[in-house]
Amino acid sequence: MIYLDHNSTTPVDKRVLDAMLPFFTEVYGNAASIDHDPGHDANKAVNVARNQIARLIGAKDEEIIFTSGATESDNIALFGVAEKYANSGNHIITSKTEHKAVLDSCHKLESKGFDITYLDVDSFGRVSIDAVRDAITSKTILVSIMYANNEIGTIAPVREIGALTRERGIIFHTDATQAVGHVPINVDECNIDLMSMSAHKMYGPKGVGGLFVRRRIPRVRVAPVIYGGGHEKGIRSGTLNVPGIVGFGTAAEIARNAMHDEKTQYLSYSKLFLDVIQSRVGEVFINGSMTERLPNNLNISVPGIESKSLVVQLKGIAISTGSACTSSSVEPSHVITALGHGAERAHSAIRIGWGRFTTTDEVERAASIICDAIQRVRALNLR
Repeated sequence: MIYLDHNSTTPVDKRVLDAMLPFFTEVYGNAASIDHDPGHDANKAVNVARNQIARLIGAKDEEIIFTSGATESDNIALFGVAEKYANSGNHIITSKTEHKAVLDSCHKLESKGFDITYLDVDSFGRVSIDAVRDAITSKTILVSIMYANNEIGTIAPVREIGALTRERGIIFHTDATQAVGHVPINVDECNIDLMSMSAHKMYGPKGVGGLFVRRRIPRVRVAPVIYGGGHEKGIRSGTLNVPGIVGFGTAAEIARNAMHDEKTQYLSYSKLFLDVIQSRVGEVFINGSMTERLPNNLNISVPGIESKSLVVQLKGIAISTGSACTSSSVEPSHVITALGHGAERAHSAIRIGWGRFTTTDEVERAASIICDAIQRVRALNLR
């Protein structure tokens, strides 16, 4: 199997697994039970991981809150701010291309009486800073714009949005799940107040994530979504997943040191892949920005094919279609549709995600196999 769906999830790095294993059977204490050595040792390991993650994003250790993943982090950020600051306003600004964890949370908040503005994006998937500025009202309490899009890899003007929200005294949340560990992030330089992240997007385990919650001036407060015990500074109660957290921290440390070299490698893979595809099947359309983009993401639309039909033809290659599928229907991607290209381009989109363990040989073989499949699908369509 040539695995090219790393934007969906990544394999656990062997170094991460090695760091985790002792915390299943040897250091098995509850990190909240610090009256004895097993609990103290677990708590110490959690604090080490908290520091590793904080260093990756330029935060303080105490600003990292552990969760079950980015979806929970997004929910805590949106519902937590909505409840805590309801007396200050009921208006939230987001974009039409957000992850469903943000969009569905916003829809739920609308049913509770909150006013949500869903901003358009340009043809590359970027939100305009002017659009954010124009959308702000006296009732705006939160702006939530994702750092980098999960489908097309486009990176938002986070620094500019953060400067604007800080100037206006508005809380700024960003879902940085795809970006953390792949591009440099500094929460202070970007004036980020809340940031969601997940271990399994950066070669850590599934089922553990984090939420950065600013505790320095201006300090941000969020109401808890999960109650019971007051863990994680009262924001997220529940026994900590110590092995997962250790893995998350180790993954963060590895990413901090490997990020620069991996970027260079990923960009070379994209160029090689596009050169092969365009030479054999003709023009393809790149979805998203080629300059403000995650280095490990490539999303293309191939004229004359339907991406679901293409994937059926692929044996031994894991890629993603650009569509959001349900059990009853296949709808075009809300992200690519929002770029203004129409449903046909959305239905012909495929997402390729390079990974740490991808090789040049795999890129070349995958490109050749995908080209063969494209030609077969086009031939079938002509019958």
